[in-house]
Amino acid sequence: MKVKLSELPAAVGRYLSYKLSIQGASEKTVYEYSLDLKGFLQFVFSRRQDLKDGEVADLSRLTDQDIGSVKSQEIYEYLLYLAQEKGNQPAARARKLSAIKRFYAFLFEKEHSISEDVAAHIEAPKVNHALPKYLTVDESLSLLEAVQKNGGNNTKRDYCILTLFLNCGMRVSELCGISLGDISQDLSQIVVTGKGNKQRMIYLNAACQNALRAYLEERGGKPCKDPSALFVSRDSLRLNVKTVQWLVYKYLKLAGLGDRGFSVHKLRHTAATLMYQSGKVDVRVLKDILGHEQLNTTQIYTHVSNAQIREAVELNPLNAKKTEK
Repeated sequence: MKVKLSELPAAVGRYLSYKLSIQGASEKTVYEYSLDLKGFLQFVFSRRQDLKDGEVADLSRLTDQDIGSVKSQEIYEYLLYLAQEKGNQPAARARKLSAIKRFYAFLFEKEHSISEDVAAHIEAPKVNHALPKYLTVDESLSLLEAVQKNGGNNTKRDYCILTLFLNCGMRVSELCGISLGDISQDLSQIVVTGKGNKQRMIYLNAACQNALRAYLEERGGKPCKDPSALFVSRDSLRLNVKTVQWLVYKYLKLAGLGDRGFSVHKLRHTAATLMYQSGKVDVRVLKDILGHEQLNTTQIYTHVSNAQIREAVELNPLNAKKTEK
């Protein structure tokens, strides 16, 4: 995922460099920003130049003055185009608008290279946040049991991976990036590297420590082309994201959970939800555990379960009163 700066305006190149070098955004995030901004600018300037279908504007020739000349109406037209022509849902449109707004804010507030921030007051499409899917305690135990029954030569490794996901709520990229040196000697802590190369400490409970200890005894005898890697593939390589995603899907299917829309990220939802609902973890503590930048990102996990709703209704004092006919 390489950003082709030669195809983009100089202003976009400067913004992407700022995201990467100053804000510490990941290369994936910067690449996604480049696609969002390229799509927007192509829409605006292809229409301005009255280009035919299939023809594209030469964005590399756009000056700061060109970009600053964009009107708010053109941004609204782009959002309408995304909805009607591209079929983008509100969440996708909101994300692309966010890229546009941050880009123009950078040019206006940081660089002062444009005279007006035309995107500042444009409202984002309303997004209906669905409740996150997560496994129940029994389903989580069934998933771990599926590993024990079907893991074969990789049982200890895969059991450790699933245990860390379900107990710690780490991202799949964080798990794959763990090196042996990131683990404390007593196996009570792991340092993981999250979004923007930001590190945080994850504390391991007894279940994680036991699973990790069992796997490390086995890991010690396995060669690896990356000697520092914690999780190793059968080809003696550090496990990558796609392989971990595949093995999670495999065990979900074996546990009878393959048709429920679960994924690796849903295991992160599971850990967060169970910690909040069962462990009574404060949402601010949960924010730090998950490595979220903003508290509102974490608040999606504070949904209440059906059991809690039922309990609340049962606790209504009027429930104990007999109503008169």
